[in-house]
Amino acid sequence: MTFDELVRDTLREQAESVRPAPADLAGRVLARRARHRTRGLTAATVVTVVAVAAAVATPTVLDSGHGTNRHGRHDGSADSPAVTGVESHPSQSPPRDRISAGDQVLAAYYSTRDVRQSDHDVVQTRTYSLLNPATGRYATDTRWSDVVVAPGLRTAAVLEQALPARRVGILDLGTGRVTHWIPVPQGAAALDLSPDGSKLVVTTYDQNPNRLFWAKRILVTDGKGSSYQPQPEYSRTGFSVIDLPSGAARWHALAPDKSMPPGIDISGAALRFDHDGTLLTELQMAEPHLVFLSLDGTKVPAPAKEKHEDPDLAPAGLSPDGKLMAGDFAGEGSKTATELLDPVTGKRAALLRGQKLLAWVDDRHLIAWDIVPGGNEFGTRLVMVTIGSTKEVPLSGARHTNQEESPARWEAVFAHR
Repeated sequence: MTFDELVRDTLREQAESVRPAPADLAGRVLARRARHRTRGLTAATVVTVVAVAAAVATPTVLDSGHGTNRHGRHDGSADSPAVTGVESHPSQSPPRDRISAGDQVLAAYYSTRDVRQSDHDVVQTRTYSLLNPATGRYATDTRWSDVVVAPGLRTAAVLEQALPARRVGILDLGTGRVTHWIPVPQGAAALDLSPDGSKLVVTTYDQNPNRLFWAKRILVTDGKGSSYQPQPEYSRTGFSVIDLPSGAARWHALAPDKSMPPGIDISGAALRFDHDGTLLTELQMAEPHLVFLSLDGTKVPAPAKEKHEDPDLAPAGLSPDGKLMAGDFAGEGSKTATELLDPVTGKRAALLRGQKLLAWVDDRHLIAWDIVPGGNEFGTRLVMVTIGSTKEVPLSGARHTNQEESPARWEAVFAHR
């Protein structure tokens, strides 16, 4: 069965509404900066041309489908006033069957667990479940530490569990087989794909950035008392931008900022592409939280409509039409809410349902995490929310756990058809 046949067979079901959060729900949800939010600086750029093209027999192009943009719309087509192609499974958490809304699809999800080593170090290890486009079901694949899915849902770029990895795989999601390996001699530990699927940014490290070292332990006090906890070590060395059609790559040095205090992830933030794939971005602790870099690592001013973006707290980012920016949690009292911003001024433009905005479906609909009725801030599920409406459509079951790093707290990875 082809992918197009699967699309034609997609279930189109929309829930009517959900009840508001109960009155005894805690009044607000504390936003937490991601573990990988760190400060980086641009070192003197060292450029090395890596002869990747000669290492593979055929071009390493990720299958990105035809005529679609980053936001899952077909270029040149008019926006539909109603969302079609909604596949929801409110009883499934984690999901077993494909979840989608419009052209946005839950392409994968992962959970993270702490794996203790014999030397008392801890390796924070991800376990991915990937959508098979032929079956429409998710299957666990323990081989990978990082996965980015290309538009079209047929292929993905992957890193093996042993980090830093010396190669990037191009994975066929239908067969589960790696079709090409791209060498990364500097050692890779994080990936991001450009919106059009033509470029891959690989952040490089000289040791596993997900490893917490007992030798760097500090005393941590929480509600359970005090104990020594292992900590990360400086390890980022730079990044490579790989042109996937040709296989050519350039590596640039980019050291982490060693002024970061103990207890913060000081290994160095992974780099991501910006809204249109012409720049790279890096999260940092201080304002501004998002730094923009050219593809050679030179710091540049933030684009006018992206300077208020926070991909940690609001991964959805800029709307397809460029008129709104996803914002942070804005709930109070017994209600959850998120805000939409004017992308140029950063001022609030609208409020809507949800706890965290994950992806734009179109210019009026988004996919978000939100609290299930009767739950707490950790009992969240995927929903579709609409600008100007208090209704939401449940897409998944709830992640019922009070621990943010629990294996049961799966994280969503979206891609468009």
